[in-house]
This record gives sequence, C-alpha cells and structure tokens, in this order.
Amino acid sequence: MSEKTEHDADTATAFLAWDNRWSSEQGRVDWTAPEADVRRIVPELRKRGFLTLLDLGCGIGRHYLFLASQGFRVFGADASLNARELTKNAALEADLPIDIRHCLMTDLQYEDEFFDYVLAWNVVYHGSRDIVKRTLSEIHRVLRPQGIFQGTMLSTRDRYYGLGRQIDTNTFVAEVDDEDKQHPHFYCNGSELVSLLKGFEILSLQLCEHKRPGSYHWNIVAEKVPPDTAGCC
Repeated sequence: MSEKTEHDADTATAFLAWDNRWSSEQGRVDWTAPEADVRRIVPELRKRGFLTLLDLGCGIGRHYLFLASQGFRVFGADASLNARELTKNAALEADLPIDIRHCLMTDLQYEDEFFDYVLAWNVVYHGSRDIVKRTLSEIHRVLRPQGIFQGTMLSTRDRYYGLGRQIDTNTFVAEVDDEDKQHPHFYCNGSELVSLLKGFEILSLQLCEHKRPGSYHWNIVAEKVPPDTAGCC
C-alpha cells in the first residue's frame, strides 16, 4: 500500500461532506439510480467472464445494488460510515450479499489483484493530485491483469475549475453553497489524465457534461496492462 504524506490529511476530506449529505432523505434523493454508463458495461463484464467487482466510493449503494442484482460478486468501500450503513441496509432489504468496508480510497483493504473490475464514479478527484495518484495506484494494485477500471475525473472545462482557493496543482476549494465543493477537488485536461493512468490501457475516454450544467467530467474505461507488456512501448 502506498505511503501517506502530511499534506494528504489536509486534502482527502470530501467524504465528510458526503457523510453529512447521506444523513438526510433530501441529500440522498439524486443518488439512487445507476448511471447509464455503468449499465452499459455489464455485457462487456459478462463477455470477459468477470465475477468479482468493487464499487469504490459506493455512497448509498446505487451501483452496488445494481451490479449485485446482475449476479456479480460485489464489494463496496466508502470512507463515509453513513454510506456503509445505508448500503448495507438496502442490500439486506433486497436480499443481496453484503460486503461493504469502511476505508479511504487511498488505502483499500483488499489483497493485490483481487478484483476483475473496479468502479469509482465521481470519487477519485476528491483531493490533491497526490491523492489522485495514490488512489489510482491502489485501484491498479487491487485489479487483476486485464481487469477493468471504470470511473470519472473532473475536467479543467468544469465550471468550478479555477474558482476559490488553490491549494495545490489544479486543486481548488470553492467558496460556494455546495458543501462538497468546499473540500479540495482536482481537475485535469486529457493529456494529464493519460499520464495519471500509468499502467492502464485506455479503452474509452469521453468528455461529458454530467447532470448539472457546466459539470464536465472525463468518463473513463481502462484496462490494467499485464506486467509483461507494461513497459513494451
């Protein structure tokens, strides 16, 4: 597992805002339906024979529950205790298997090469560039060779890029009403994102405007490069 730095403790804090959001019905209302991109990848997961999946930053369980209902063996991880309990309760109610762990995205409590697929939707960019690098390194570590990472990253086209207080490279704390944005967020352009995805082959990379106007994210699908080919090119 990767080493922590003193600076990391000051930036990987957004889970506190989400923990608070999950505590109210109003805060949960927009986070119940699985994303279309996640639904669309299921046939590919089945085609590859994938069985063991991780929903990193599982929140209140929208993707955990969906993927488990499709017959996959799904694990969940989140730094929010409220998220863990809400997802656990929802899985119990749906009579679905439960394995949801309380851990930071930079310190995943799983063995090396344990998963066929890791999903981190609107998760990884909550922190500084160092936090992002460490999180991607952890995702790479727990994925099997030729396993799939699907996730999102904030684009420098996003409406919040450059707003508020800059605390690190392309990392800003915005002074807005949204509690989440009051915690550090990292933004990147396409070329930097490609450099951050070292050890992965990018299968799909799309710049998309998410639900809120001006909310631009990179939607990523990438495959872990097998060790014998990682340095061939």
